[in-house]
Amino acid sequence: MPLPHRLRAVAGIGLALLTGAALLPGQAAAAAPDRAERLSGGGLSALVRYTEYGVPHITAKDYPGLGFGQGWAQAADQVCVLADGFVTLRGERSRHFGGEAAPRDTSLSSAATNLSSDLYFQGLRDAKTVEKLLDRPAPTGPSRQAKELMRGWAAGYNAWLRQNKITDPACRTAGWVRPVTASDVAERGYAMAQLAGRGAFPDGTTDTRPQAGPAPRAAGTPDPAEASRGLFGQRAKSMGSNAVAFSGSTTAGGRGLLLGNPHYPWQGGARFWQSQMTIPGELNVAGGTLLGLPVVAIGHNADMAWSHTVATGMAMSLYELKTVPGDPYSYLIDGKPERMTERAVTVPVRGKDGRVTDVTRTQWWTRFGPVTTRLDDLPLPWTDRSVHTMVDPNATNLRMIDGFLALGKARGVPGVRDALRRTQGLPWVNTVAADSRGHSLYTQSQVLPRVTDELAGRCSTPLGRQTFPASGLAVLDGSRRDCALGSDSDALQPGIFGPSAMPTRIDAPYAENSNDSPWLANADRPLTGYPRIFGDTGTARSLRTRGAVEDVAAMAKRGKLTLADLERQQFADRAPAGELAATDVAKGCAALPGGRATDSDGKPVDVSAACDALGGWDRTMRADSRGALLFDRFWRALLDTVPQERLWRVPFSAAAPVTTPNTLNTTDPGFATALADAVGELRAAGIALDAPLGEHQFVVRNGKRIPVSGGAHALGVWNMVEARWDAPRGGYTEVFHGSSYIQAVGFDGSACPMARTLLTYGQSSNPRSPHYSDQTELFSAGRMVKSRFCEKDIAAAPGLKVVRVSER
Repeated sequence: MPLPHRLRAVAGIGLALLTGAALLPGQAAAAAPDRAERLSGGGLSALVRYTEYGVPHITAKDYPGLGFGQGWAQAADQVCVLADGFVTLRGERSRHFGGEAAPRDTSLSSAATNLSSDLYFQGLRDAKTVEKLLDRPAPTGPSRQAKELMRGWAAGYNAWLRQNKITDPACRTAGWVRPVTASDVAERGYAMAQLAGRGAFPDGTTDTRPQAGPAPRAAGTPDPAEASRGLFGQRAKSMGSNAVAFSGSTTAGGRGLLLGNPHYPWQGGARFWQSQMTIPGELNVAGGTLLGLPVVAIGHNADMAWSHTVATGMAMSLYELKTVPGDPYSYLIDGKPERMTERAVTVPVRGKDGRVTDVTRTQWWTRFGPVTTRLDDLPLPWTDRSVHTMVDPNATNLRMIDGFLALGKARGVPGVRDALRRTQGLPWVNTVAADSRGHSLYTQSQVLPRVTDELAGRCSTPLGRQTFPASGLAVLDGSRRDCALGSDSDALQPGIFGPSAMPTRIDAPYAENSNDSPWLANADRPLTGYPRIFGDTGTARSLRTRGAVEDVAAMAKRGKLTLADLERQQFADRAPAGELAATDVAKGCAALPGGRATDSDGKPVDVSAACDALGGWDRTMRADSRGALLFDRFWRALLDTVPQERLWRVPFSAAAPVTTPNTLNTTDPGFATALADAVGELRAAGIALDAPLGEHQFVVRNGKRIPVSGGAHALGVWNMVEARWDAPRGGYTEVFHGSSYIQAVGFDGSACPMARTLLTYGQSSNPRSPHYSDQTELFSAGRMVKSRFCEKDIAAAPGLKVVRVSER
């Protein structure tokens, strides 16, 4: 059958084809048109249709089959990354890669070493944590549909392993690529839910013991308030995002528009992967998901589009417990002693000589959670008087998959709110949404410890009185029963805030978030009155938030917005730091005596050429922008040299939070030093001060250099890109974090939403795949892909591949 006729036939595919025969990935049905009509002989199966750039459109008759198609297609693109993650979940990194090495991938926990990672995950397995949560009935546990998706995903992944040969050199001959179970898939989702709680700080819980004597403060230990602020800062830096929803009052067609731009790692298990998932008459959703999940996490259906951003809510808290005199392993609750639970965890560790031996460490648990002795830079010494224990409500949350599934079914913003209310499973994100009826939504609906301001005021320890106002990290007196978290009547589990407490803004002309608190989701309608643990108000916003609010507020005011406006916003690459400071920098540079400044090593540097380069810079981080690289290197050096309170002449004002602080303080000695350092650094690397950014910010894929636009969080760029600086190799030579699954979605009243998408790093991490860098080249060119959601659009895709996948 000629290809055009075959494509017309595909448009009519329905459930009858779901009993067709299996085809291996890459085998187009057009090459063997009769095979799609043959029976498969039983077992799970799905139809996978690949459109441009390797995007699969997966159709099945039920949830197990749909999960099967997802597992198969993800394995085809990302088997090595997925398999490496399952090694982590099995607590076997030390067996294969040695205990002292740092994990290659921190998408499932933030452990510093393989040994720490293994002890954390093996401890969960020993306690059968996930198995117990799987046994809970819905809605406190996962629904039948979620379980079927997980079971199907595991079957699809395993079937791909049985029927295909791995070509990715990362694991082509690796013995650690093994089949998985539905419980493994559940454990992956559970681990993701822990990334802002226990999973963020495993090093302080996996090998705990009391110390002898008092706890002296170590030299160089940061102020507790500052250290606690860093806990969220690191999370937002490792996984951030922008998202904006426009209501119908601002758009050309009177319907909603959404632009989502999550900032996630470009390597490892936190990569997004794109697909469409369809059960005719039941579910039809397209978008991106994090690897290993059997659902779309960010996407759209025919009526609504949504995205997420990392929220400021502190997803875990601490209790300080008074220990029993003479017995540090017992603690007091209202004066009555309770004994800790001891858990000995054993993991296999490969030594430098190649031999594998067992290593055992002890973990101690209280009624609240595990004993912890530090949170990153915040020490929590276990003394003969007190001990700290972690409270993480997501430790009993296996509802995240149900949350994403419910969002995929939601028919509009009211449906989104209902989905979040019913499932209460999203652990550490905000949700931004727009729909075909013109509604917009921002909500910080996340699972948070129920620490009210009243409770914090009444029960905070001396440490908590420093950390809670600064960051929302509560440290409460656990020795008193009246300091328990309590319950909200509309909460699915005790100890968390219910849906009615969530900061929410509905139908604002725009609703935007760039990883700051809910306060300025719409600067004209600030959100206030929520407990501190959700986030702060009346404080300086990041430059990325300020720039984003300026941009989207101006767009909303201009009105008559279209999808093209969203694409222009994504690739504008405006640098708010440059617009605020570059003119001042150029003037300050020109005022330096003799055009010279002294660098941080005390050496004089001729910076006169930098004045013109910075003055002529267009204030963008586009690949062809000249002067952008110089400003970028200067700005980073300046922020490392000059404290925020000395950086600006006009301080922050809560009455003008989008425009203050401003006016760079070029009289601070650090200004000239930072400029000298930046100029000297570029000259030493042989890089011209006015070199185009793209010549020195790029990625290399299969030997080809691909220029990359965009800029760092510190510059405030919407199209955020964080790259590794390697001056000997030419500058920023690899993006490790930034814009990932981008989607611009609108509606025109038909059943087919208008959508443009882009997966910046492509569907596959296999360098032998045709989809290893194809979308990276689109990203470099500032282009997006037309989303094919409706049958007629899928059928019209050039080079459409139709693949039947099954267990047999």
